[in-house]
Amino acid sequence: MPAAMPAPFPLPAEDRALSPHTGWTRAHWEAAADGLLAAVRPYASPGLARIDLPGPRPSWSGPASDGLEGYARTFLLAAFRTAGARGEDPTGLLERYAAGLATGTDPASAEAWPPITDRGQPMVEAASIALALRLTRPWLWELLDHPVRLRAARWLAAALHREPVDNNWHLFPLTVAGFLGELDATDPGLLEEAGTDAEACRAAVTRGLAKLDGWYLGEGWYTDGRPRAVDHYNGWALHLYPVLHAHLSGDAELLARHGARLAAHLDGYARTFGADGAPLHQGRSLIYRHAAAAPLWLGALTGHTPLTPGTTRRLASGALRHFLDRGAADRRGLLTLGWYGAHPPMVQPYSGPASPYWSSKGFLGLLLPADHPAWTATEQPAPAELADSVRPLAAPGLLVQSTAADGLVRVHNHGSDDQPADGAALPDDPLYARCAHSTATGPTFSAELPDNHFGLTINGAPTGRGRITPLGTGPGWAASHSTPADGVRITSLTLAHGPDEVRAHLVTGAAPGTPARQTGWAVTAARLHSSLHPVHGYTALTAHHLPEGTAYGPDATLPALTGAVTDGLFACTARLAGTPDGPSPSVAVTGTTLHVHWPDGSSVTASLGDATVEVRR
Repeated sequence: MPAAMPAPFPLPAEDRALSPHTGWTRAHWEAAADGLLAAVRPYASPGLARIDLPGPRPSWSGPASDGLEGYARTFLLAAFRTAGARGEDPTGLLERYAAGLATGTDPASAEAWPPITDRGQPMVEAASIALALRLTRPWLWELLDHPVRLRAARWLAAALHREPVDNNWHLFPLTVAGFLGELDATDPGLLEEAGTDAEACRAAVTRGLAKLDGWYLGEGWYTDGRPRAVDHYNGWALHLYPVLHAHLSGDAELLARHGARLAAHLDGYARTFGADGAPLHQGRSLIYRHAAAAPLWLGALTGHTPLTPGTTRRLASGALRHFLDRGAADRRGLLTLGWYGAHPPMVQPYSGPASPYWSSKGFLGLLLPADHPAWTATEQPAPAELADSVRPLAAPGLLVQSTAADGLVRVHNHGSDDQPADGAALPDDPLYARCAHSTATGPTFSAELPDNHFGLTINGAPTGRGRITPLGTGPGWAASHSTPADGVRITSLTLAHGPDEVRAHLVTGAAPGTPARQTGWAVTAARLHSSLHPVHGYTALTAHHLPEGTAYGPDATLPALTGAVTDGLFACTARLAGTPDGPSPSVAVTGTTLHVHWPDGSSVTASLGDATVEVRR
């Protein structure tokens, strides 16, 4: 992990009285927004319709779409900054984005935006533009000439009549419809001139909400289109768009329904932030970084949160500061394609140079007035700072383990795989399929040596995890099974207590002698300690040096245990901690039953069967 460094733009002095944990106040958020927006100005096109940022490669949508993305995502940040200041705009942000809107929606312009097509990236950017226009309407939209408003409405309206990707993309037409539907009441005839109508707006909202209901797993958690795709999109998309739409439209019934889901989500989600401010490193699009703060602010904005105002700001400010202190913005002030600095292995092909600016969502808190308790209350500790905790999240199939001494959060994954609904399982995605993720480690991107993985070697090749079927969670445990090869099933169990883990797997259907391997946490920082100790089924322990490292830095070290199938049971202890190993748990094995005695004297018994698990205390 890189050492803390100053942000590449000026920030106010810390206020440790109001913010004893981060030192940050609303003024820091405003200064950070101003610095990020000032940094992209030199890359605006002559007509201001595009922001063409430098980068190693374009996205798969091409440079024209990437330039639109630069406009749309920074416009969202400018909207939060100015709407929160009630239109105060000393640097002329809205004037510049209004000019870009006029240029980009002009078909005769050399900078005309790409049209919105079925499953095309401009549909995504249309949502950011529509939301930004909705938030700044008194100070931007209402000052535009009618021809510009008409062109903009016509370009946006295409989103209502095109097919989105079958995941969170359904919320982009919903967001566009929220803005256009508002216009129907105040600008009669505009929608008809633009080629749509109020009914199309209502239909887009209805479709989006129906899709969302179909993905709801319960307890505030969604899967993102695929059967088990659970990640940060829960907060920065699946909750953000419908809850913000309900809030802005004054729909009390819709807000009550989706606000309750948001509050339930935040109850567990708040536990996934480390004491150093880091959000969990799991799932795709992690280059959005501090967008992870968006649902925290959304709960405060709408009143649907279990968190105190001081905890909300502590978590949100901790996340933003975490990245700015560690080089997420380069010396020019531009956000990089990575976690701290650039890290190409974690960047999806749909991402281009401006994609990280969806982190603008994390600035949602600027919509709160300066006298809101989320800004004026004294910061309170993050959940991970208060006490050791192991919290099961039944709906997504996760087990959240945190330790107060080092502030680390680990999430044991028995429910998220990002596999498609139909057909054979795809190769494992390292950002989803690992058995565990944390706030201080990233996955290795090697198919030959994946971290936090249990697999077999069949026909000379290592098996992936494949499709995960949750078997349940409970106090201190989570379990699942998978079928990594024809006729082979692996039942997996994680037990967690304090900083300690017990990982167990029961293999059925594999030939005796089949090689097996369990890997642990891949660490890059000297302050972190990763260990594995064999209990049953393993015969050798090795440590591997990975020069390419992870998103947290180069030169990772990865422990691994190897063995071979005999009775089918494999068990080990594991630990990721900020201090060297302390006393280890004691584990005795009887058949396929584990008797675990933790260092503090408590105990648990767990029995594994073929796709069944029973845990007793």
